Amino acid sequence: MRTTVSHKSKQFFALVIKLAIVIGAAYFIYNKLAHNKQLDLETFISQLKASKLINTPIILTLFLATFCNWFLEILKWKTLVSHIKQISIWESTSQSLGGLTASLLTPNRVGEYGAKALYFNKSERKHIVGLNFLGNFAQLFVTLLFGLIGFSFFVYQFHIELPWYKIARISVILGIFGLFFFLGTRQKRFQVKGYTWENLKNFIQHISQSIHLKNISFSIVRYLIFSHQFYFLILLFGNDTSYATTMSAITAMYLITSIIPMLFIFDVIVKGSVAVWLFGYLQITELHILSIVALMWVLNFVIPSIVGSYFVLSFNPSYKEDNTVSL
Repeated sequence: MRTTVSHKSKQFFALVIKLAIVIGAAYFIYNKLAHNKQLDLETFISQLKASKLINTPIILTLFLATFCNWFLEILKWKTLVSHIKQISIWESTSQSLGGLTASLLTPNRVGEYGAKALYFNKSERKHIVGLNFLGNFAQLFVTLLFGLIGFSFFVYQFHIELPWYKIARISVILGIFGLFFFLGTRQKRFQVKGYTWENLKNFIQHISQSIHLKNISFSIVRYLIFSHQFYFLILLFGNDTSYATTMSAITAMYLITSIIPMLFIFDVIVKGSVAVWLFGYLQITELHILSIVALMWVLNFVIPSIVGSYFVLSFNPSYKEDNTVSL
């Protein structure tokens, strides 16, 4: 049996979902700031006061870096979507920041895929998921590239003994898995969400080289901005370390945390643990590093998520394409 759901009913359910997303995001952000076992809120605030951050030009510089970071992400998304349609900067801002807020509680930000897709017609959503994957993959690729270079330098610099046997065993397992995956994709029956391997390959190939180049370029510049924002905060906390060594630790930190599956809301905790280990070699105190990691999380995720809450609440889905539900 099929029944038509009224427009007002859909609006009501949409409002409930939007409120649940915003309230849930706000609660978890508050919980992580107020009940952080690694760094309690009072200690965090006292560390900020003891640093050189309480200064108008410095605060403006930090916010400028955050703005540039997310403005580049917004431009990147606008560029990717141009493959299927042109959207304005405002629309790209709404989709990027709204998607961030909606994905805050999901593992590895997978909720962003569904959130962004809702802004488009059903016929466009598979393409939107693919474009979002390309944007995230480009950022991951840049993180891995810089991270491998930085981590190699860091290991060489401090003569760190790595568990080569475990690394080799994991590499063999991943290699075997990759081989079976490759052989599986050669089969015509192989599909991912209705896409065959040929569909996926053709989808990527039909995107212009200009879009691919801009995608990777925006990802590189974004990476340079937030990694140097981290470096700037280390200096503000009074730590005098060499640029090359410090940047190698920062890139190594982003490398390690990017390959550890985690709930996005726990990102600040995982980064804090990894950062404490890495920066311990640079004789940077645990409190300083945990404070910097927490501040980076506030600047680049909490504040944009708060702005994104507005876009989540103001989001008005189109009901023209599907005004019936099956019961």
